[in-house]
Amino acid sequence: MSYHLIDLVQSLGTPRILVLGDLILDRYLWGNAERISQEAPVILLREEQQEIRLGGAANVANMLRGLQAEVTMAGVIGRDRDGEDVIQELTAKGVDCSGVLTDHTRPTTVKQRMIGHAQHRHPHQMLRIDRESREPLETLYATQLLDRIIAQIPQHDALLISDYAKGVCTPEVLRRVIEVARDADVPVIVDPAPTDDYSIYSGATAMTPNRTETGKATGRTLKNYNDAYAAGQQLVDQLGLDRIFVTLDKDGVAVVRNDGSREAFPTRQREVYDITGAGDMVLATIGLGAAARWNDCDLARMANVSGGLEVEQVGVVCLSRDELVADLLLERNADDQKTSSTLSVARHLQARKQLGQKIVLTNGCFDVLHIGHVSYLKQAAALGDCLVVAINSDDSVRRLGKASDRPIFPAEQRAEMLASLECVDYVVVFDEDTPHQVLTELRPDVLVKGGTYSPEQIVGREIVLSYGGEVKALGETPGVSTTTILARLRGESPTIPMPTDETTITRKAG
Repeated sequence: MSYHLIDLVQSLGTPRILVLGDLILDRYLWGNAERISQEAPVILLREEQQEIRLGGAANVANMLRGLQAEVTMAGVIGRDRDGEDVIQELTAKGVDCSGVLTDHTRPTTVKQRMIGHAQHRHPHQMLRIDRESREPLETLYATQLLDRIIAQIPQHDALLISDYAKGVCTPEVLRRVIEVARDADVPVIVDPAPTDDYSIYSGATAMTPNRTETGKATGRTLKNYNDAYAAGQQLVDQLGLDRIFVTLDKDGVAVVRNDGSREAFPTRQREVYDITGAGDMVLATIGLGAAARWNDCDLARMANVSGGLEVEQVGVVCLSRDELVADLLLERNADDQKTSSTLSVARHLQARKQLGQKIVLTNGCFDVLHIGHVSYLKQAAALGDCLVVAINSDDSVRRLGKASDRPIFPAEQRAEMLASLECVDYVVVFDEDTPHQVLTELRPDVLVKGGTYSPEQIVGREIVLSYGGEVKALGETPGVSTTTILARLRGESPTIPMPTDETTITRKAG
């Protein structure tokens, strides 16, 4: 499944997304918690650096920009230096701030965190200081905010609502924007505030509450998937949602749909350093995928990936598409399809090259898979980070002039056998007499061949050398080849020397 998700990430384009919600500025003070103060029994933090980051809805917008979406920000700041810093940071990231309103009656929301480390260990939050107003927007400002964004909603591919209960997402504002978005067929994805009344989100397309938020809104305790299903169904029915994504931290995501179906999406175990920003990252990822019209299964799986990557970082960190792809490449699920078209594999290889990975390719018929093949494929894989095996189609094998009954196995079976090997990352089938076209399209860093070839005899070497690649011959396993094995089976060569110990099956140096 990870290969499918890689394809989705690489074909995202640049969807336009409108983000509405509470803009927050995060200020970080990093220091060394080196000793206890002599004045009082408190940790003394020696300051090393300060940093500002975007939080709340502003962070969602920032994360979407990191994922290469076009973003319009809608919300409210105060008439203060913190508000200026928020706009400056958003503008520097390429976010359209035409939907941001200045309200002189309230401060810009600020969260200041003290981050300490000791004895070269991972840093951790020691203290957080908040400056904010939780009062709902006055009618005058709410009307002005709606005037700025209503006409823009149909021009976007998705509307994300990031509610931190700081007063921007009033019932009146939410009701109007959800109504307009629905009429314009623009999906509305809500990351709700921690409240026990979710009625203000009625009519949204989907929501992304976490375990605690879902429990508070439904009066339930979520201990397992069944609890999440029951709570999710309650909210879907009450609010008229199309679906809900209940995020369950280490247990992944539970999806409940308005047709009554539900599904669990477990996530792999992560080293959790800081959960800050994980919810924003999940909203950004699901919103980006919803804008591209992904199905909810793919949205849930990508939310697991992005949320998992976020908790492995300290503080709020903006992820890139390359980082998502890199994490997906680490996963090897049972249903991953290694055998694919040359075009699809070429996209994957381009992503790997952008991550600095070295691509190795070998080609052949691989008609009867044997120890010689496996041995040299393992050696080929060790030459780089990714091994592609290109195999001749059935017609191509026949044109090579082999025995009349070759290939013994059809290309689909040969490809599946090769794909089952752990050392093989991709298998492609080519119909030409030579691998020239495959090499031109995939452009591997290294072309290798097993057997009795010298580097000068390897077909396609001139193509690989022309763009600076390498060509290597890896030798053979003595006494083992498809031809000799088939001859023995046919009774044509009854005495074929076979390897008798580990020494005799060691490959010759190529």
